[in-house]
Amino acid sequence: MPRPSSRISGIVPSGKDGWELHFNAMGRKQAGEDIIMLSVGDHDFDTPEATVEACIEALRAGHHHYTQLPGLPALRSAMAKVSARATGVTTTSDQVMATTGGQAALYAAVQATLDRGDHAIVVAPYYATYPGTFRAAEAEFTVVETRAENGFQPDGEAIGAAIRPQTRAILINSPNNPTGAVYTRQSLDAIAALCIEHDLWLLSDEVYWTLGGNEHISPRSLPGMEERTLVINSMSKSHGMTGWRIGWLTGPATLIRLAISLNLVTTYGLTDFVSRAAIKALENDFGVEDIAAIYANRRTVFLDAIRGMNDIIVRGSEGGMYIMLDVRAVEPDCEKFAWALLEAEKLAVMPGSSFGAAAAGHIRISLCQPEPVLKEAAERLQRFVSTYPGDRH
Repeated sequence: MPRPSSRISGIVPSGKDGWELHFNAMGRKQAGEDIIMLSVGDHDFDTPEATVEACIEALRAGHHHYTQLPGLPALRSAMAKVSARATGVTTTSDQVMATTGGQAALYAAVQATLDRGDHAIVVAPYYATYPGTFRAAEAEFTVVETRAENGFQPDGEAIGAAIRPQTRAILINSPNNPTGAVYTRQSLDAIAALCIEHDLWLLSDEVYWTLGGNEHISPRSLPGMEERTLVINSMSKSHGMTGWRIGWLTGPATLIRLAISLNLVTTYGLTDFVSRAAIKALENDFGVEDIAAIYANRRTVFLDAIRGMNDIIVRGSEGGMYIMLDVRAVEPDCEKFAWALLEAEKLAVMPGSSFGAAAAGHIRISLCQPEPVLKEAAERLQRFVSTYPGDRH
């Protein structure tokens, strides 16, 4: 066949992506093994019933047709109101573009701010799609690692040192996946100062904003940042709608107006009846408080269950859907640790190295299982650590 474009061939380079363990464990579980899956961040519960009913009503009412490219007007209005709450900045509908999930919002933000050969900075650990999203824009990027010992808080000096003449944007994620770190005002102030000094865009992935154990601070609310911040958001985590593919991008109205062209040449708008269900869910906060409480309780249960575990240190883990555990005192190779844990205790977790070098030596625990399962997982982990071979000191 004719050769494919280098653009699409380069989005996901060949080689290991860190997910081999998850797929191995999932296959074995489906074959009947008693494996506890704490390796993926998808809710173990269904979308709130009120949202489902709103979707069914919209279907029966005949809402099966094309929608406006930026999203239904009522959807953009509802998203703008939630953005105002999430970021602390008054937001109008023309500052919002509806997208097919948070990933499409991230894609739009990168495409809207970076040309071929431009440079961006990614604060790590990072969500797995970040590198591929920059490659899809044929942009260069530098990964700036945070330090586990500092709770995975960004280092302004390190970020500043990575800025080049062709740097156009910085990408951050708080509450963070995979670490659960919630970035402090001090950390965000340092990043904001760099953006203003060097005239950079700040791409702020805030899809976990309702699941923070600490107060959520959006950099969009900081002085001088509204005009240069693009906020990526989604209903997947906050409203329990992972499979519905509803997200949005918030930013300056002039840039949003240009970014809407991406919907013209990609999705050509969102699904009508799903959009109408999303309007109801946003306007009424369907599931938001309950989902936040579920993960707050699960975080407490798991952390209580592992408290005092020898040679295991909790890093970050203030918010989101994950716990990050430093296992270097037990086994410096987190991938080796995770595979051995799966074999010995039938417990699947993600090696931290799957998310960048900053999380090497750690494992990520997903809280997407009921509390009794999390307690059982903690018992299995403790048993495994207590019998792990080798000299730890």
